[in-house]
Amino acid sequence: MAFYRPARWQNAAVIVTLALLLVLPSLLTALDQSYYTGFATRVLIFALAASSLNLILGFGGMVSLGHAAFFGVGAYVAAICYDAGIHEGLLVLPLAALVAGLFALLIGAISLRTRGVYFIMITLAFAQMTYYLFISARAWGGDDGMPIYERMRFAGLSLLADEALYYLALGVLALCMLLFARLAQARFGRTVQAIRENETRMEALGYPVFRYRLVCFALGGAVAGLAGALLANLTGMASPNLLQWTQSGTLLVMVIIGGVGYLWGGLVGAVVLLLLEEFLLAWFEHWHIALGLLLIGIVLFAPRGVAALFGKHHG
Repeated sequence: MAFYRPARWQNAAVIVTLALLLVLPSLLTALDQSYYTGFATRVLIFALAASSLNLILGFGGMVSLGHAAFFGVGAYVAAICYDAGIHEGLLVLPLAALVAGLFALLIGAISLRTRGVYFIMITLAFAQMTYYLFISARAWGGDDGMPIYERMRFAGLSLLADEALYYLALGVLALCMLLFARLAQARFGRTVQAIRENETRMEALGYPVFRYRLVCFALGGAVAGLAGALLANLTGMASPNLLQWTQSGTLLVMVIIGGVGYLWGGLVGAVVLLLLEEFLLAWFEHWHIALGLLLIGIVLFAPRGVAALFGKHHG
């Protein structure tokens, strides 16, 4: 499967969407619906996490069920920084990305020596081991997790208001999406895509296949760590639940709904899934039934995901 990005005619739509996102908090405040600013921030954060998984899955062709490990590690880095008195986001966010990226590098160095279902299972195994490690670590809160009683600052500015954290999450997401778009067209990106399409041929041509796949895997883990740190500040908690395999499954469902291998697939999937959950829960306790029907509909009528209805193939 190839990696996808928006067609040129969609650039205007992207700019309009970004403009709407910039005025969204003000619009919600004017409508006396400020609560949804926090919800919108959560959507942006999960869009970032899902996009990082899409980088590994759609771009690199690596089906991982352990992505939540990097997501959760980033959250715990933010909580540990708070506990240590480090409140500056310019330090916390890069540190969360670095630790999660190095952790992904370690896991990838072992996992990427396998293929197919074995790779899926070994990433799942590492994620579960990480989950139980944090569950048993009393210094980090054990089952209860680690609370964050005050949000970090960013460049000295307070993120206490939901609007401030929203704009930070929006900025981080925009920068990462720009990075992914550039990466897809760079030499590194094209090499990774070629490896995904025909690994044997690339090895025969002398490319260090393992190294390219490992860097891609580590980059996806680092971006997931960023998302985890942002989520911990939004919720005020780094919880072991973020490390569970079900969280990896949720991110995977977002990517499938949005479109595996499409640049905007993770973002679209996060928006669709979280909006579905938010609004159906108000009317229907068993909203997962609707989710199941949605997945069936996507498989039957849009097997490449929702983003495929608007994207163009550039593989």
